[in-house]
Amino acid sequence: MNLKEIREILELLKGSDVSEFELGRGDTVLKLRRGPVNVPVLPPPMPPGPGAPALSAMETPAAASVPPKPTHQEIVSPIGGTFYRAPAPDAAPFVEVGSRVVKGQVLCIVEAMKIMNQIESDTTGTIAAIIVENAQPVAYGQALFHITPE
Repeated sequence: MNLKEIREILELLKGSDVSEFELGRGDTVLKLRRGPVNVPVLPPPMPPGPGAPALSAMETPAAASVPPKPTHQEIVSPIGGTFYRAPAPDAAPFVEVGSRVVKGQVLCIVEAMKIMNQIESDTTGTIAAIIVENAQPVAYGQALFHITPE
């Protein structure tokens, strides 16, 4: 999910009376809520018991629970249709795993209602994975590629 898509969702919700919205795509979940946020207050951490090793500042339980940043960016299908890796059946694929791509470069085609829609990269980087097989159906928001950004 990119910043442009999030802004479009915010614009759509701006004029509505929706107070809570949640959208999931693969491993990513976007939650939007209007009004005051009820943040639970957690008790302070208990000091270590006798004989327990003390945690350094870098090893606090709060720091350990922070998930690591993803090492790749997902390119998702903006429409439902049929996924094609190449511009024609006898042509070479647009990209392969390990290919370096630049922002705006065509990665694949998604055919919807006999219209060939070129799907472009949102970022510059290297193709880490191609998630969908050639000529397979894809849904709106389905992950197509993983790109390791530069």
